[in-house]
Formats: sequence, C-alpha cells, structure tokens
Amino acid sequence: MKVIAYIHSLKDHKNNRHVLDKAEIIRKIGDNLYLAEYNGIRCTAIFNPFAGTYFVDDVYGIQEKVKNG
Repeated sequence: MKVIAYIHSLKDHKNNRHVLDKAEIIRKIGDNLYLAEYNGIRCTAIFNPFAGTYFVDDVYGIQEKVKNG
C-alpha cells in the first residue's frame, strides 16, 4: 500500500525535523515491523500509533534482496 511516511534519509538534521514523502509498505514482517520500499530501496519501517504514520528507515534498515534458487 502506498503511504505518506517519515523517511530517515530525508531528516533535516539542522532543525531536527523529520520529513514526509511517499513510500510503499509491502508486507508485515514482525511485530510492528514492515518491509517497505522507498526510491527502489527495500528497507524496514515501523508504524507509530501516536503519530498515526509510518517511519521508514532507508539508512540503517536496508534489506538485502533474497535470491531464488
């Protein structure tokens, strides 16, 4: 599903602010842990119920592609 999410690599460090952009949540892979895709990079994401949005970690949460066979 396509969502508007906070993207780790877009964080405004100067003003300590998170930045929103479009990402895709592919599937749930754990308790409050999701596989997401942002700019062609598959990575992890979490859902923050207090903020009501996803946080996509395209810096430290990059997932390796699984090779078939």
